[in-house]
Amino acid sequence: MQFGPVRNFWRSALRSVMVISTAVALALAQQPQPPIRVQVNEVVVPVTVTNLQGKFVSDLEQSDFKIFDEGKEQTIRYFNRERNQRVVVGFLVDLSNQSRGQWKSLQDAAIELVLNLLPGDKKYAGYLIGYGNEAELMVNTTSDADPIVDRLRKISPSGGAAFYDALYLACTSRKLVDGEPVDPRRVIVVIGDGHDNASTHTLEQVLELAQRYQVTINAMSTDAYGFTSDSGKNLVRLAEETGGRVEYPLMNVYKDVSGFLSQPSDEGNYQLKVGTGGYTAAILGSIYKSIANIAGEITVQYVLRYVPNEVDESHVKRSIEVKVDIPSVTVRARTFYYPFSP
Repeated sequence: MQFGPVRNFWRSALRSVMVISTAVALALAQQPQPPIRVQVNEVVVPVTVTNLQGKFVSDLEQSDFKIFDEGKEQTIRYFNRERNQRVVVGFLVDLSNQSRGQWKSLQDAAIELVLNLLPGDKKYAGYLIGYGNEAELMVNTTSDADPIVDRLRKISPSGGAAFYDALYLACTSRKLVDGEPVDPRRVIVVIGDGHDNASTHTLEQVLELAQRYQVTINAMSTDAYGFTSDSGKNLVRLAEETGGRVEYPLMNVYKDVSGFLSQPSDEGNYQLKVGTGGYTAAILGSIYKSIANIAGEITVQYVLRYVPNEVDESHVKRSIEVKVDIPSVTVRARTFYYPFSP
């Protein structure tokens, strides 16, 4: 028998099958594939509660809280009100020209904040990012306050403000601590007015990033004229939607000073003049009050955790609302989260 023709037939058929299989594989590869989604199993919500006087309320029980996901009440599976929980704090300092006017006071405030929040205990860590024309990681994550303080003493403002790039850098490009973002928690403290004129990233991008990385943003605003500008409003939005707060130490500095606006002078109604001890004392007093408020915001927090009852893909992001069953208090917590990875 002659097997040559049969062998050649099967070789030809096999080559045809391989060509068809390759073509099918290429066609499938070119078709859009459904994204792989990873659901958030547990949602972590740090919460701060203050009374009408702005003082922290730290003695509440789990039963005092209710938490709602897309308007539906959830079961709180974890509750912690322990003081001084583990935390990683990013210090973001505005080094643009707009900080020049009060730079010495703001520099001292930044140093004081670092010393307050990094007392030498290993459960506290921090890092320093300065932003002018570009954002720079100046000191990577450490529990030692000294290198951050040393660097703060050497820097000075100049140029533009890449604020959003600084937030992006804080979320993506530093050394992590084991256990983040649950234990320790992630916090950012901005010392600046929120303006941006040099970033490659946008407000919406860094806000989403902060929510996905479970970062709480607090700020000590350098704006002495309120927050009517878009930059001030953006700073407030970043803080409120991530569960933080904004302090304004340079606004209404003299409201508690006796005689202010009651003693006219040639320069106008200013009892305290630049260059006098009274002026310096008023500024520093207001700054240190803001430092105490921000430090308290970070160290006096409740932490709630829950597993959503139901999550569907109709919501790209889901709303969170935390309520406390006592009157006349202010509750600060993140306002939404992303149930699926991008």
